[in-house]
Amino acid sequence: MEQRKFGIRDQFGYMLGDVGGSFVNLYIGSFFLIFATYVLGVSPYFMGTLFLVARVFDAFTDIVMGSIPDRYRIGKSGNRFLPYISIAKWFLAASLLLSFADVSSFSSTAIHIWVVAVYLFYGIAYTADSIPYGSLAAVITQDPVERTKLSRARAIGGLVVGLGALSVVPMFIYDKAGNVIPEGFFHVAIVFSILSLLSYTGLVKLTTERVRDEQPIGKKSDYKFKDALKAAFTNRPLIGMMIASIGSLIIINGVNQLAAVVFAEFYHMPSAFTINSFVNIAITILLFFSVPKLVEVFGKRNLVIASSGFSFIATIFITLFTIENVYLFIGIYNIAVIGLSVFIMIVWALVTDCLDFTELKTGKRYDGTLYSIYSFSRKLGMGIGSGIGSYALGWVGFVSGAASQTREVAEGILKLYTGLPIIAFLLMLIGVGIIFHLDKHKTSEMYEKLEEKRAQA
Repeated sequence: MEQRKFGIRDQFGYMLGDVGGSFVNLYIGSFFLIFATYVLGVSPYFMGTLFLVARVFDAFTDIVMGSIPDRYRIGKSGNRFLPYISIAKWFLAASLLLSFADVSSFSSTAIHIWVVAVYLFYGIAYTADSIPYGSLAAVITQDPVERTKLSRARAIGGLVVGLGALSVVPMFIYDKAGNVIPEGFFHVAIVFSILSLLSYTGLVKLTTERVRDEQPIGKKSDYKFKDALKAAFTNRPLIGMMIASIGSLIIINGVNQLAAVVFAEFYHMPSAFTINSFVNIAITILLFFSVPKLVEVFGKRNLVIASSGFSFIATIFITLFTIENVYLFIGIYNIAVIGLSVFIMIVWALVTDCLDFTELKTGKRYDGTLYSIYSFSRKLGMGIGSGIGSYALGWVGFVSGAASQTREVAEGILKLYTGLPIIAFLLMLIGVGIIFHLDKHKTSEMYEKLEEKRAQA
């Protein structure tokens, strides 16, 4: 049967996959800490430990999950990854509902057990979904230009939720006086779980797996995990991306969860969270149209280095000098962290370059396993980011369950919000600027050699 050509349908469908995951991942990442501390009365130190332990646990389950699609096919379609996504989406939606269930009437011990159980369940569900989804790009197309389009589509998917839907959440979880509304968290979770399921359904319907092999359905391949593992840890670009991604996720999962607290406690304006999100949306729209042109001129790697370098210096500046005006702060902060938006827009194209680098060196593809090992670093970054964010609240004297925080605590949270990105951008500079060595010339040379090899196969 003749396959449909790659096009807008695949890009939109792939974007929907990240939309579906982001409704769960970003909501939990940004508001689960607030829910657990304000509503359930769990200490930030306990939450920080949970985030770290859970993410390390998830990192290992990622590798297990990554090897399963490489070994087995399920269903009758012959697709490698879409059938797994069709199953996992239900568990992911359920994990969101459980995470924001108000169990504050339970005993303290029961509450802590519940929080641990639902957060671990969320991690497993997200792993079962995100690994096949991330690997899917490699089998939708092998064309480097088309893969770059998929990367941009995926970046926009997360931003649609992170800067769109997520920005209105404070309207439902805070009252006019800035106090938390416990039931508001669960109401949002219901809506987001439904939207997540619909988004993943769109992904499965609209995308096509074009890169096939002859492996029989339900049978093992000649895949050897030790070979895939060796290929991963001798892949210098992949190691660089792992380090850079840890940096980016310190902001995404650590710093961003402080945003709502900063605007509520330091600026006494919870609605500023929404304004901040819309400013970020405007910047993202500009980057959506300008990044491809900038990449064409300067190359992906150089653009990440330049933008991360700027953000490294800019975040040092805004940490040293406190900005009292909330509107001025929103404008300067979003410009200061623009390196993160650029990285998010390009990261998936850089990761697929890493997968192709392994094919160039070994003559084999281990897309599921290599992506899962890369995801290991992302989960580690999520854990470090969430853990640091939670522990840091304790360091500055944050009081769980309190209606409001003192001025000193609020100032400390603000400094965390501006200061932690300094570490993040330094890691991004090390990962992409020093370790990841596929510049524009080397990347073009790699694809030329791969085209020759594929033509001879």
